[in-house]
Amino acid sequence: MGICTSRSTVDLRKRVAQHHAGRVPATAYRLPVTLHYYEAFRPESCARMREKQLKTGFGRAYLKRA
Repeated sequence: MGICTSRSTVDLRKRVAQHHAGRVPATAYRLPVTLHYYEAFRPESCARMREKQLKTGFGRAYLKRA
């Protein structure tokens, strides 16, 4: 696995399509990109808390095992 990022979005399919079309500056020069893992949360506040957790050392280690 190359570079790992974690972000939250309301519409995952739309966000992945934006990445594949090169409309996301952070990944436009790294195409093609692949979605390896996702989690769904409701409410959005829970998703933001999980995103913050995944950006820690523990979270990155967890994603490498996933």
